[in-house]
Amino acid sequence: MIVTLITGTGGLVGSEAVKYFHKLGHVVIGIDNDMRKHFFGNEASTEWNITELKKKYSRYIHYSNDIRDNNAIEKIFSEYGRDIKLVIHAAAQPSHDWAAKDPFADFSINANGTLNLLENTRLHAPDSVFIFTSTNKVYGDKPNQLPLIEQDTRWEIDPEHEYRDGIPETMAIDQCTHSLFGASKVAADILTQEYGRYFGMKTGVFRGGCLTGPNHSGAELHGFLAYLMKCAASGQEYSVFGYKGKQVRDNLHSFDLIKAFHLFYEAPRIGEVYNIGGGRENNCSMKEAIEISEKISGKKMRCNYVKRHRTGDHIWWVSDISKFREHYPKWKQDYTIEKILEEVFERNISINKS
Repeated sequence: MIVTLITGTGGLVGSEAVKYFHKLGHVVIGIDNDMRKHFFGNEASTEWNITELKKKYSRYIHYSNDIRDNNAIEKIFSEYGRDIKLVIHAAAQPSHDWAAKDPFADFSINANGTLNLLENTRLHAPDSVFIFTSTNKVYGDKPNQLPLIEQDTRWEIDPEHEYRDGIPETMAIDQCTHSLFGASKVAADILTQEYGRYFGMKTGVFRGGCLTGPNHSGAELHGFLAYLMKCAASGQEYSVFGYKGKQVRDNLHSFDLIKAFHLFYEAPRIGEVYNIGGGRENNCSMKEAIEISEKISGKKMRCNYVKRHRTGDHIWWVSDISKFREHYPKWKQDYTIEKILEEVFERNISINKS
């Protein structure tokens, strides 16, 4: 029996991973206690997604436990032991703003929760592959020090700069402003690397740009494209925070991310780190994303511009994905930004009809 254990299965990345590895024949253990509802309110609850997974996937076994509860996590790991071949840790407190409201909860979920999963993997399933869904926020606002040029619809990096193809894993992560969320994810990121290097475990850290898709329960504080299209479809006002709405993000569909996870699982490495995102193929500014959303929905969006940007937020982020592609040349992206937004729009329309 091949067991894949996934945290945050009600969320975007976790639910995509359930579907993918269940299709491969794995028994999938899911851990999710719908903390997203606690973070962002009823509209962001992932209960609908968890209910759907339970109904559709016969080898999906769900646990409504909190990853901070080490006794509960240890019990799950001890039950399946060395049958666990893959651990995908996608549960997190994901918001800059929310972290400042409750730093203890943010750090205990992101850092201590990750420690619980790593240590139980080491004790009960040491030969398994451990994948951590990290974030580009570990770089803090260091990318804002890059030479950026203002254009009509976006900020863009100086074409002569060494990072013109995207930001690599070698960028420093310290001596800058991260937000408390960024700091807690740094702790988890480094822990995952250390368990790989110190204990020889097969750990992989994937520092995502904007990860997106139709299964994202988008909220204002988290879920750029999902929340944007939710507003476009419903007519709800959308707030743009700072940087003239020209801030740039690369966007990666959750399915394309899980394909990357699968390749790492098949040929794992020790304590490896990858920047992962849409890269130069799939990136857009806020203004450009709004324009695409209006074209797809056929409606003009109601937007509110807030001059104050979010603490630690990036002006320009494009991932340099060349390292992952060098290690795993079979990987490619199936989804463009336009295709992603069309899929999210269709999901919103179907929800509104039901």
